[in-house]
Amino acid sequence: MGTRLIYIGGYTQGAGGSGTGITSLRKELDGRFVELARTTASAPSFLALHPRLPVLYAVGEGADGTVSAFARHSDGTLAHLATRPSGGAQPCHLAVDPQGAWLAVANYGDGTLGAYRLDEHGAMVGKPRLFRHTGTGPDPERQECPHAHQVVFGPDGTLYVSDLGTDEIRRYSVGDEIAPHPAGHVRVSPGMGPRHMAFLAGRWYVSGELDGSVRAYDESWTEVAVGRAGASGAANLPSHLEVSPDGRHVYVANRGPDTITTLRADDLSHVAETPCGGAWPRHFATAWDRMYVACQHSDAVTVLPLHRGVPQAPEETLDLPTPSCVLFDPDF
Repeated sequence: MGTRLIYIGGYTQGAGGSGTGITSLRKELDGRFVELARTTASAPSFLALHPRLPVLYAVGEGADGTVSAFARHSDGTLAHLATRPSGGAQPCHLAVDPQGAWLAVANYGDGTLGAYRLDEHGAMVGKPRLFRHTGTGPDPERQECPHAHQVVFGPDGTLYVSDLGTDEIRRYSVGDEIAPHPAGHVRVSPGMGPRHMAFLAGRWYVSGELDGSVRAYDESWTEVAVGRAGASGAANLPSHLEVSPDGRHVYVANRGPDTITTLRADDLSHVAETPCGGAWPRHFATAWDRMYVACQHSDAVTVLPLHRGVPQAPEETLDLPTPSCVLFDPDF
């Protein structure tokens, strides 16, 4: 394993956290972690990389949401390039399409989707395209209006947006422009509150923040399996979800129980539920046979070894203020 850069996004002072921006770390050949830089940014709660260029993007999760672009350097430093409006309130997720032509942003507060065209340098061009939505769900406190939570560019050239507030997976066609998909949006189980999703081998997997479920869908968005994010029955707000690279397992983080649950990808049956070693696991990422968990309320990123694809007890804790996103840089 060579050295690798890791970026940690999180909540900052004045935005529900204690951090100052984005922390850059390097994992050395001997396994040690070295802090390289801290880049000032306002509430960079989620981060994304350009697929071809050394550019990192970060949301600014505030009432007047922003998106910032930074140049990435091999020494871990980030150079601020621009900050632009996200087009809505409380942006919580963003993604770049595989061609590097579009940057999409989920604005949780008002449910809008914002999308910037990117130029050949990865710079945001003009004003964001804005897509507003309407609707509610059965939970009067959490589903009083649309709440866009995640944006994912699918392998079929469609942009998918999970809407916790309306129990929908919204769909948009991506090309020279972005437009509502002619097939319309996908309705999921009422009260599910879809939060995060992932695609692998012809299936979509979605975590339900409000009903504690994990659901699998085929490529036509027909539900084919249902599992539980937590096995204890305790109050649970599932957050991030990922599929293991080999396609065998689905991982989901559980806020409340503070665990990571492993499910079989084929039928979503329970495999294991592992304490994450911290409080309020908001996000995680896997690399080097390890899972790195952003534990927002305990100011830590915990490191869980993977044994046959299943997370084990934490082996290390990295002290970092109110972390909410873990992002690996494959280029450095």
